[in-house]
Amino acid sequence: MKKDLGSLPAVFPMPVLMVATYGEDGKVDVMNVAWGNICGMDKIALNLGSDRKTLANIRERKAFTVALADEAHIKEADFFGIASGNKMPDKFERSGLHAVKSANVDAPVIEEFLLTMECRLEEVRDSFGEVKVTGTIVNVLADEKVLDAKGKVDPSKLNAVMFDQFNNGYYSVGEKFAQAWNAGAELMKK
Repeated sequence: MKKDLGSLPAVFPMPVLMVATYGEDGKVDVMNVAWGNICGMDKIALNLGSDRKTLANIRERKAFTVALADEAHIKEADFFGIASGNKMPDKFERSGLHAVKSANVDAPVIEEFLLTMECRLEEVRDSFGEVKVTGTIVNVLADEKVLDAKGKVDPSKLNAVMFDQFNNGYYSVGEKFAQAWNAGAELMKK
């Protein structure tokens, strides 16, 4: 029997995304974003609060990077969600992580995160009390240790984490258990 839970954001899993920008002073700013995802072959969409420093930086620089948080850096990733760049000017420095300038967009790449999308701002739209940011992914950087023998990203090597909106937890991404576009092929024969 199913129980009514009312209206709530009931999507699981949600990726834990590290959105990095440069501030007006050139300092690195990183924000933990769970409400974001791919929305096209080369597009990513983020839902940000209108008062976020990261949003102001994106508007100014017209660029940002998005990295996948991983188990090894969950302390820093969580900190980027707890601390506000508006209130803590040395937020990135406190994390102990390192950044280099992207070769493709005016935004930093956090060296410790294993997969990073370099994004150019396409659209900012206010909607339902949130701000929707859409970017074009101009390049993806992957640490060689997460690549398979064919040079493709092996998700099992990323150790990416997911956010649980029901209980505010982080979960590890599990092992592959089925092949997409094949697991249901038997039903095509009926």
